Amino acid sequence: MNTTATATVTCPHCGRGNRIPVAAEGSPKCGHCGQPLPWIVDAGDDDFTEVVERATPPVVVDLWATWCGPCRMVSPALEQVARDLAGRIKLVKVDVDKNPRLSQRFEVQAVPTLLVLDRGRTLARQAGAAPAPVLRKWVEQALEDRRAAAEG
Repeated sequence: MNTTATATVTCPHCGRGNRIPVAAEGSPKCGHCGQPLPWIVDAGDDDFTEVVERATPPVVVDLWATWCGPCRMVSPALEQVARDLAGRIKLVKVDVDKNPRLSQRFEVQAVPTLLVLDRGRTLARQAGAAPAPVLRKWVEQALEDRRAAAEG
């Protein structure tokens, strides 16, 4: 387990850079202004459990490949959703070519394949790219379904 790995994120509120852990409890906040930060990290076969399945907030997983044009198109849209929903979700990118066990586990037939996971349990899944507003609505619906199931 690599519990010391970090990513650097610029706060969308104050512009300050923040180092955030790729795996941690809770959700990161800006060390300067205290606002929630978008949590965008990479994971692979070796650290997926630590980074994704042990995460407290729901995780949007982007299963992508470097050669995939739609993957390159959807990446900025997913990052926008992560910024919009900072503090509510974590975005984790997984290169399927470098991580064949995860590709097999999630039965990836096409890239990008997008998942919303809650402690490893799949809440939503879709294949293909979509614009940021469509992706945000999809993620928010998965979060609402999760909340309703917890209350039900």
